Amino acid sequence: MFATPDESHRGSPHEPAGCPLPGIAAAFSSRLAEFAFEPGLVAAVDQHAAQVRELLYAQGPDLLPLPLERAELSDYAVGFLAALGEIGWREPVGYDFAVYRLTAICWLLREQERPAA
Repeated sequence: MFATPDESHRGSPHEPAGCPLPGIAAAFSSRLAEFAFEPGLVAAVDQHAAQVRELLYAQGPDLLPLPLERAELSDYAVGFLAALGEIGWREPVGYDFAVYRLTAICWLLREQERPAA
């Protein structure tokens, strides 16, 4: 498996200790490269990313999505990883719900890092 919240990151000026996002990015960034060969993966991850966005924030008054806060995404990831730990999840060779969701979190992180156009 990949780093848990307690192991993944010891803190930095930008993120508190225990932030799971660097560990998720390290473990699942390589799956983003598979998008070129797996259109079904793109669709599944896109749906999971949309669900995470919907869970973390509501639409603004103009029905445009509000910016996704890194801290909120981190809190969500902590809870998701805790739930996976409770059920004893291990990363499979292929894809399952958790792989799609963690890859979606990685995708959302990558979107945050892009400069605004």
